[in-house]
Amino acid sequence: MKIIRTNSDNPDFKKLSALFDEYLVDIDGDERDFFAFYNNVQLDNVLVVYENSEVVGCGAFKKFDENTAEIKRMFVHPNHRNKGIARFVLNELENWANEFGFTSFILETSPKLTSAIALYEKTGYQFIQNYGQYIGVENSVCMKKVK
Repeated sequence: MKIIRTNSDNPDFKKLSALFDEYLVDIDGDERDFFAFYNNVQLDNVLVVYENSEVVGCGAFKKFDENTAEIKRMFVHPNHRNKGIARFVLNELENWANEFGFTSFILETSPKLTSAIALYEKTGYQFIQNYGQYIGVENSVCMKKVK
């Protein structure tokens, strides 16, 4: 696997992000516009993963506060799941964020994304109260990890 550090203007990230948004339409239902507003933002810290020159996964982070990075846009193409790509991306995002001095990580996901939640739990994330724009959103769970 090859991984590149880039930003959200990267065409391969945009391609995967569009696939992710399509996937989320059924999951987010009536709240899809709410989530799209917060997901379709400029991101300066994006990872894109390739396997045999094919784009297979992505993820990003952005500053939440002085010590915390928010993990965003974690997605693995459906044809490439169950290969450890998501864990690889998450680990690389955390390492990259550590280079900026971030020592904790937060994220938001859907309670319906059980495999994603299982990955986060296996890698040390714990459920927290919903933060920021996710407070009071029933179709949302938030998690945190302190390194």
